[in-house]
Amino acid sequence: MPKSALRHVMTASLAAVGALALSLTGAPAQAATPLDYAALGDSYSAGSGVLPVDLTNLLCLRSTANYPHVIASRTGARLKDVTCGAAQTKDFTRSQYPGVAPQVNALDAGTDLVTLTIGGNDNGTFINAVTACAAAGVLSGGRGSPCKDSNGTSFDDEIDASTYPALKAALGSVRAKAPNARVAVLGYPWITPATADPSCFVKLPIASGDVPYLRGIQAHLNAVVRRAAEETGSVYVDFSRVSDGHDACKPVGTRWIEPLVFGNSVIPVHPNALGERRMADQAMNVLGLG
Repeated sequence: MPKSALRHVMTASLAAVGALALSLTGAPAQAATPLDYAALGDSYSAGSGVLPVDLTNLLCLRSTANYPHVIASRTGARLKDVTCGAAQTKDFTRSQYPGVAPQVNALDAGTDLVTLTIGGNDNGTFINAVTACAAAGVLSGGRGSPCKDSNGTSFDDEIDASTYPALKAALGSVRAKAPNARVAVLGYPWITPATADPSCFVKLPIASGDVPYLRGIQAHLNAVVRRAAEETGSVYVDFSRVSDGHDACKPVGTRWIEPLVFGNSVIPVHPNALGERRMADQAMNVLGLG
């Protein structure tokens, strides 16, 4: 056989062997491009009170075990975390503290994913409702509905009149800065059980008739958050079912939210580490992030 023909046969044979090996082992997988992920929001997003603390910004009481960090570690996303304790909707477009940029400054056209919780601090809804009901509960010895009797629909009225339009405007600013991103707006996990638990009064001193009242305020806030999310083309992450039975009255290892007193966090009535992980779980389930 001529040398040229021999070389041709050998080249063809080597190519065939290579093709066979490739078919058996599989082609090298192309590494998926990591998501550019920005986390915005208040203390429920920041994981305020959960250790370890993010030392890069102590003003914001941010944890490196918050749900955005959990999501990023599970997905390999490139996380830009600007969550900040006590944030309100206005802090998306204004500086919350000196040296702390408006949260939407973390976004741009290349942002792939945005998650956030926001709205609970507007009008002081959470802190005012919880402290008012706790004070009334202590004075009443846990009987009746003194908080509801004193405040009536005032919290709900503020949610409708102020929180809802502020939420919609804040989410609009997110959309404007990150037009190509999926935006997931998380609701707030339940703080109180559906009905009073007398054994919980020492940890969450809310009068028996005010437990459903306070839960109703939270349900109203979550409904407004859902409405604003849907009207701005965002995804709403619902916790009304998955967080049921994990409120602040439940024991350690079951509860996602720490109680007002005798809890395991320096920031009461906020998610603990388990709660942050479960918030990450639900967000990933809704978004289809494996």
